[in-house]
Amino acid sequence: MVRMSAEERRESVVRAAVTEFARAGYQGTSTEVIARRVGVSQPYLFRLFPNKQAIFLAAAERCIADTRRVFDEAADGLTGEEGLEAMATAYQRLIAEDPDKLLMQMQMYVAVAAAEAAGDHAFGEQLRAGWLELWDTVQARLGADVNETTTFLAFGMLINVLVAMGFPADHRVWSGFYIAARPAGE
Repeated sequence: MVRMSAEERRESVVRAAVTEFARAGYQGTSTEVIARRVGVSQPYLFRLFPNKQAIFLAAAERCIADTRRVFDEAADGLTGEEGLEAMATAYQRLIAEDPDKLLMQMQMYVAVAAAEAAGDHAFGEQLRAGWLELWDTVQARLGADVNETTTFLAFGMLINVLVAMGFPADHRVWSGFYIAARPAGE
């Protein structure tokens, strides 16, 4: 049996954490469940990460980075409307093929709001920094147009809500979306 390096174990923890936090949220996920999913002991988990918050932040940062990568790859070599449509289609595919990515995003927003309400502003700062990088990626791909960036991300947030709430592709709430942003099956 080949032993995993600490870095490979860390990667396994991040993947498992995305799944567990996506499904149960920050408060509802124990480090024990994450350790069990990875197949390590809880003490070993804390050799890789100092605490639960660090695990959540790594999972959230991974989710944001994956979304940025999807946007970059989709819009590579494209400009304007073509880039926008490619990113919208790629994002739709991402959340359709890996629903945990969508759920993790939603859990990030809830966790930041809860931390802010409790007076923990540092937690939110780390996640806002990642989200700002996502904003910058979209803005660069859309030719640094702030209005298009805002519109694109606003539609993305609405897509997140509608998909999370289970609106089917043929529901009337999707009719106002540009074609590339409509769910498959429309």
